[in-house]
Amino acid sequence: MDLKAWIRDVPDFPKAGILFKDITTLLKDRTAFTYAVDQLLEPHIGRSIQKVVGVESRGFIFAPILAYRLGAGFVPARKPGKLPARAERRTYALEYGSDGLEIHADAIEPGEQVLVVDDLLATGGTARAAVELVEQLGGKVAGCSFLIELAFLDGRRKLNGYTVHSLLQYS
Repeated sequence: MDLKAWIRDVPDFPKAGILFKDITTLLKDRTAFTYAVDQLLEPHIGRSIQKVVGVESRGFIFAPILAYRLGAGFVPARKPGKLPARAERRTYALEYGSDGLEIHADAIEPGEQVLVVDDLLATGGTARAAVELVEQLGGKVAGCSFLIELAFLDGRRKLNGYTVHSLLQYS
């Protein structure tokens, strides 16, 4: 199945000059959505994944499904100030400032195998922050999975040394 056919391009969103890859058109189609989830899951079947970290916000769509199918726990990586208990934080640079991610301090046990999931790999800052949080809590990053990779932004470079799986690449 050509999943790219299910991705809508939205020009100048969220600001002028950005071509936004809208996945809601894929999500609303049960066949395309099921196929995408199955393809995200496939490289991780049979691996000893104990936790799946989903990056806010669209990573929350895929990560819990993958966690369920892998028999693993789900851990949300949220924007600062959104988690109710003590959390660890990592900040990262954006082209227009900085942002951060937090994970509950007790969400990952030392030595647990953790899969990091998000919908999009762009510049790699968000994914790198999630990986660093997993490691800060003692987890072992088993890999990173993305629905879309904007290869022309070279975000994979920030994940050197980690297994990266993306379904759709845009050059």
